Amino acid sequence: MTAELRIGSGYDVHPLAPGRPLVLGGVNIPFHEGLEGHSDGDALTHAICDALLGAAALGDIGGHFPEDDPAYQDISSLLLLKKVKDILAEAGYTIVNIDATVTAARPKLAPFTDEMRRNLGRALTLPPERISVKAKSGNNLGVGGRGEGITAQAMALIEHHHDK
Repeated sequence: MTAELRIGSGYDVHPLAPGRPLVLGGVNIPFHEGLEGHSDGDALTHAICDALLGAAALGDIGGHFPEDDPAYQDISSLLLLKKVKDILAEAGYTIVNIDATVTAARPKLAPFTDEMRRNLGRALTLPPERISVKAKSGNNLGVGGRGEGITAQAMALIEHHHDK
């Protein structure tokens, strides 16, 4: 049996909006604004979904969970991540690790990254030690750095086993 390793990248950005909870990596973060979006707006989890789907060349989050489908209105993005894990498993892939970075001028996200890793790990049935989440301020540059929204980038390594 031979193993094929594949890498995927994901990116997401959502504007901040009043009256919505701020959810990142499945963690409800105390803040006066949340992220706009059809689902819960969890940009971190969306970027991870896209990295995983991209690594397997299985499309993107919008193709699997369209914005115009009412079934996904306000859904937890962790549920979408579980579905992405199942899509990969059906195609014969296992997840090796995830590396993600969230950029937000405010609020400070570093105190929440361990809980994010645990939530993401539960959704993916992956030990949190194989998931990295880093928080950056953006230094007043870009959407995240200026506080207009939050951006997230993710890389995923997956493995597919083939019979010789």
